[in-house]
Amino acid sequence: MGPWSRVRVAKCQMLVTCFFILLLGLSVATMVTLTYFGAHFAVIRRASLEKNPYQAVHQWAFSAGLSLVGLLTLGAMLSAAATVREAQGLMAGFLCFSLAFCAQVQVVFWRLHSPTQVEDAMLDTYDLVYEQAMKGTSHVQRQELAAIQDMFLCCGKRSPFSRLGSTEADLCQGQEAARKDCLQGIRSFLRIHQQVASSLTSIGLALTVSALLLSSFLWFAIRSGCSLDRKGKYTLAPRSPGQKSQWAQRVPF
Repeated sequence: MGPWSRVRVAKCQMLVTCFFILLLGLSVATMVTLTYFGAHFAVIRRASLEKNPYQAVHQWAFSAGLSLVGLLTLGAMLSAAATVREAQGLMAGFLCFSLAFCAQVQVVFWRLHSPTQVEDAMLDTYDLVYEQAMKGTSHVQRQELAAIQDMFLCCGKRSPFSRLGSTEADLCQGQEAARKDCLQGIRSFLRIHQQVASSLTSIGLALTVSALLLSSFLWFAIRSGCSLDRKGKYTLAPRSPGQKSQWAQRVPF
């Protein structure tokens, strides 16, 4: 396979990779939107507590997700345009993909180092709402607890260390008594959400590594002159004395 054939194949692979990266960015954007505005997360985030343990984690995840979407989308668009035009602007896409790769590696490291941080924050928030609703007399606190339990289709929590008395025993009656424990319900919901996030991260790492390699190859190929679309420039040679005309000469790159 000659150098031009390799460049042609690399260009096709780069365009296909950029297309899949755009789809990945759309998927991550959808997940970030559902995480921020989704009812399950919003009912925990809006709990009226003096200090909500989940709000800080939620805001960090939302900001990180938006940054990753921006880097993936910008890198894919710049790389696709530079590939079609055979421009050295591929380095701009390379930089975006490098930052996206570093961000995803940081997410993987964070998941390995603190695998239950999000789960612990949500469970701690539910515990605080639960205890305030059981101990207090505020109707608002009872409504917040009922909203969380209706959203996760659960009721109460089964703990051998509970000291809340008969109020806790009277919480789940009738049809609500058949519901599962809320701690288990929140864990089950988050497990599915985290599996989707892990899958998108793995796909993103594979695509960004591929895009980095292809960007590097195409950039060096364009720098060395192994392009496909360039035909050279045509200039008119100066007339010599006594010569009426001169054919245009092709001056290759």
